[in-house]
Amino acid sequence: MLCSARKITPSLQFSTTAASNSPKFGLARRMKVPGKKLLPVLVFILACLSVLRLLKIALTTSNSSSPAAAFPPSMQQGCSSPSECSKVPSNVGSHKTSPNATLLAPKEFMLLSNLVSRKAPCNLLVFGLQSQYLNFSSINAGGITIFLEDDPYKISEIKAISNGIRIHKVKYKVPAKKAYELLKHARGNPACTPSTSLLRQSACKLALRSLPQDVYQLKWDVVVVDGPIGDAPEAPGRMSTIYTASMLARAGKTTHVVVHDVHRTIEKWFSWEFLCEENLVSSKGKLWNFRISDHSNSTRFCSSETVRIE
Repeated sequence: MLCSARKITPSLQFSTTAASNSPKFGLARRMKVPGKKLLPVLVFILACLSVLRLLKIALTTSNSSSPAAAFPPSMQQGCSSPSECSKVPSNVGSHKTSPNATLLAPKEFMLLSNLVSRKAPCNLLVFGLQSQYLNFSSINAGGITIFLEDDPYKISEIKAISNGIRIHKVKYKVPAKKAYELLKHARGNPACTPSTSLLRQSACKLALRSLPQDVYQLKWDVVVVDGPIGDAPEAPGRMSTIYTASMLARAGKTTHVVVHDVHRTIEKWFSWEFLCEENLVSSKGKLWNFRISDHSNSTRFCSSETVRIE
């Protein structure tokens, strides 16, 4: 009996040790630990997938909606639909715009086209030529629309697809880097005051004296300044076009002068100096709209204190 008991006891101890060292037992113990560590990783992956899905939905929604469709009704006057106001004619799709050219944003084009619609038929003068502006000739049906452009490539391209538009080639000689020098000249020279009636004979260095004769003879209702390009110190700047637009506006009864790219220093400086903050009636984005009344006998452009430029 005693011998049998001794044989059973080791047998029981051995079976316990063997169970703990069995492959199934070790595998189960190893499986529990990685499961807990994988849980945060799975949560992170699911969170990333959810974020990506939300981004895809947002991008799809933004691309399917038209920017002009979000405009209030007051900005959509004069157009059958917002898309009609902001699109350009289909026959100008091949026109190559300069890479440095700044096109009008939809809200800027809306402001300008609504202004022309309210004034039409009117006398419209545009310094600069963009494919967007070709719509103005049809909006201003019955009026006079003249474009002044210094880029021969633009002129040839536009004329090739739209023969009915009046475009005159002009030449600008003063580079943008001369802006501050010309501003000091204008402030200290009586020839640059608005009382000067004959622009073609002006001794002011800012005056454009070689434009087509119609430009000086007509009384303009709207003058747009979007040229020359003025995008580099050596490129022709818009100092003279803003000054000349101001002088032409003061020769009429009431003229709107619209300046584009006012986020740039020269456009901002010369607009404040010769068109005046007191005459600013509306703005959208990088477009300012000034309303100038007849002040041909005045010796100052602005009634307020001269703008300080440092």
